[in-house]
Amino acid sequence: MDLILWRHAEAEEGGNDMARELTAKGRKQAVAVGGWLDSRLAKEARVLVSPAARAQQTAAGLGRRFETLEAIRPGADPADLMHAVGWPESAGTVLVVGHQPTLGLVAAMLLFGETRPFTLKKGGLVWLTNRTRRGDQQVVLKAAMTPELV
Repeated sequence: MDLILWRHAEAEEGGNDMARELTAKGRKQAVAVGGWLDSRLAKEARVLVSPAARAQQTAAGLGRRFETLEAIRPGADPADLMHAVGWPESAGTVLVVGHQPTLGLVAAMLLFGETRPFTLKKGGLVWLTNRTRRGDQQVVLKAAMTPELV
């Protein structure tokens, strides 16, 4: 399974957290990273998105259909997110568009085997995969990307 954790792009500050929208810079970040992803993602990849406006707008930068999932909302429990995406049993690729600190905690859990602070930059992503080598389950970092590197 490939799991891509994409943090929403730059958003407005303050106000109703679920209604905060992307800034002009954030919209550019979403389109840039979305274009980078679209050229690399399998057509059948699942795209799961937080119900927050900023995550929905970030996912729109990909230009693909997506599914809104409460388990990815701001403040979501990392274990709930892992269960929702089916890590590591699911086949294919799952792209999650969500929030800090949840995405960073999931990345740290998978990469380091423990929950610890790990920050994904706004609009940035980590692309992980799992494999079995000599009977051992392994997590492999396939890519780490920020909007500035696209």
